[in-house]
Amino acid sequence: MSMWRLSWAGWSLLLLLSAAHVSAADEYSFDASEFDKKPFELGGYLQLKQEHFSLNRDGTFYKLGNAGQPQRDSLDRTTGTLELVGKLRPGIGTFDFHTHSDAWNDQLTHGQNNKMFEAAYSFRPDPGVTIEAGKRTLRWGKGYAWNPIGFVERPKDPNDPELAREGLVMADADLILNRDGPLQTIAFTPVLLPVSNDVNSGFGVPGYVNPAAKLYLLYRDTDIDFAWQGKGSRPARFGVDFSRNIASNFEIHGEWARVQQLAKPVVDNAGNVATVVGNATSYLLGLRYLTETDTTYIAEYYRNGAGYSDQEFQDFYQLANSSLQQLQKSGNTKLLQKAITLSEGSYGRPNSGTDYLYFRAQQKDMLGVVYFQAAVTAMVNLQDRSYQVTPELLYTGVKNFDLRARLYLLQGGAGTEFGEKLNSRKLELYARYYF
Repeated sequence: MSMWRLSWAGWSLLLLLSAAHVSAADEYSFDASEFDKKPFELGGYLQLKQEHFSLNRDGTFYKLGNAGQPQRDSLDRTTGTLELVGKLRPGIGTFDFHTHSDAWNDQLTHGQNNKMFEAAYSFRPDPGVTIEAGKRTLRWGKGYAWNPIGFVERPKDPNDPELAREGLVMADADLILNRDGPLQTIAFTPVLLPVSNDVNSGFGVPGYVNPAAKLYLLYRDTDIDFAWQGKGSRPARFGVDFSRNIASNFEIHGEWARVQQLAKPVVDNAGNVATVVGNATSYLLGLRYLTETDTTYIAEYYRNGAGYSDQEFQDFYQLANSSLQQLQKSGNTKLLQKAITLSEGSYGRPNSGTDYLYFRAQQKDMLGVVYFQAAVTAMVNLQDRSYQVTPELLYTGVKNFDLRARLYLLQGGAGTEFGEKLNSRKLELYARYYF
């Protein structure tokens, strides 16, 4: 029996077990002791995920990644994931951690991965002062799918913005002042983020202790952040964001960021690669709206000042095609290695274009079924008109147990972002148990 059939047999069993527990409703109870701070807390989840990829053999990224290899039309992958989240309170401080471990298997490869997403010690000498050091995931910005001012964090995955991310080693603090009047709250967050060959090596050039800071203001019911990161491992940058509820069910938000002297590799129409240095401005405008029938709408426009124009993408695709033709004619891989390096770097980043529109609609209690949610997400590259649509279903009717199904549908012609991706379709199923 194939791995795909075995996996579907396992999913059928999970669905049957879920259905068997739907009728078992838990009685509500209140225990004040549950709200007491315990000296040690531990939780997390176990997840089984099954993915089916329909590979885009005509796409540039598939051709570069599989040059000289047997060609495939599809790939099936099974992944098991364990995440642990805990808190330890020794004395006046708190040590908290977040681990991530997964193991995967498909027709081409298998492996496992263990990461410490977060591990930091913090203490509060005063109700308005918190100081901490360790590995931490900061979340700067008000955007849902993107955060232009997320200067000291790893970027979100726009396909799953709420997914947990690995943090960075840093020392930071929160200084909070509450007051009467139009300016209700002031909070200042200074950050020091060291980079060496062994610490935060992916952040940028080693040998710097990168300073950054965020100033938060709550002014007349509007949230405002001013963010800054000094020159060091990365170019200097600064920005601002805001969020405001126009009504109880209608929120607007935005971000603006400026990166100074950003170096970006660019391919010209002759296939030469040059590094272009200049300032880059990115911004985002968005809204969130909740209807009386519990439908949530999220819409965002994102301008990526560090991204590539449609013409710059065309020049890269031409370089990739030339490298593949050279490989076929002479076996020379020099040009191919150049194209692969670019595809694995800036050209291959998620949403590496310049103009995007994001839209998501999510319906609670779909079809009158409690704990059953349906959603659809669309992401459009406004320059080349290619897009991705993702319908999904989520059921949370069994205590501590989630079932989710998502289908990624990519559409675009030759020379467009979503038309040149590695996959044209992806079906994803997961079952997650929280403890």
